[in-house]
Amino acid sequence: MNHSDRPIAAESAYHNEIFLDSDDGRPIRILAEYLEPLHRLKREGIHDTIVFFGSARMKEDGPLGRYYNDARLLGRLLTEWSRDLEGSKRFVICSGGGGGIMEAANRGASDAGGSTIGFNIGLPHEQRPNPYVTPSLLFEFHYFFMRKLWFSHLARALVVFPGGFGTLDELMEMLTLAQTQKIDRDVLILLYGSEYWNEVINFEALVKHGMIDAKDLNLIHRVDDVQTAFKLLKDRLPKEKEAVCPAIAKAKFSKRQTEGVS
Repeated sequence: MNHSDRPIAAESAYHNEIFLDSDDGRPIRILAEYLEPLHRLKREGIHDTIVFFGSARMKEDGPLGRYYNDARLLGRLLTEWSRDLEGSKRFVICSGGGGGIMEAANRGASDAGGSTIGFNIGLPHEQRPNPYVTPSLLFEFHYFFMRKLWFSHLARALVVFPGGFGTLDELMEMLTLAQTQKIDRDVLILLYGSEYWNEVINFEALVKHGMIDAKDLNLIHRVDDVQTAFKLLKDRLPKEKEAVCPAIAKAKFSKRQTEGVS
């Protein structure tokens, strides 16, 4: 057989796993971590979320176990309440998908028979998916920044329980987005456990030294019990739903808007 007679079998680029796993394929992997969750969330009818942050190291029977139990109860109460709201799945409990407070929040939503989201990420330690996330709503991210996008742009509220570096990172991310109005919606930010948070972060010192405005402290609501948190969320969360699903927040200001270009 002549060389010209041999059939040529070429592999499609999107089936080429060596390329997709390469440095050159990184932009495609990043885009996939946006488009695949978007596709799945639309399919599942998820409209918006309440995000729970907190330590993966928290144990139900550990020294700070009351926070685990409170997160579980609050997740259940919110899920029972939101089920009766009109429209697609509203205010779905969302966590980072791991253990500790994340597990507690997903567990509470599962106790109520509701759907619940886990935006998991591959890490060397601590981060293993908990069994209470709805299987079709368990996501595995490689890129932290894409995971943060999905936390922030679906959230209507954030409940932050005691945690470490990761919790602080996620809290500050959301506070910065709210302060700079890069998200065109109000996101309720609850710090759960005043004793812990007052010891760990002195927000008032930031005002004292002129690093933030006094009004920026209004972005934060401190709560210490489940019923107070539940009432605040019920009273302040918007009952009307946005037209799109999932309702991804837009930036309040863009370069085009500030330059007067439509």
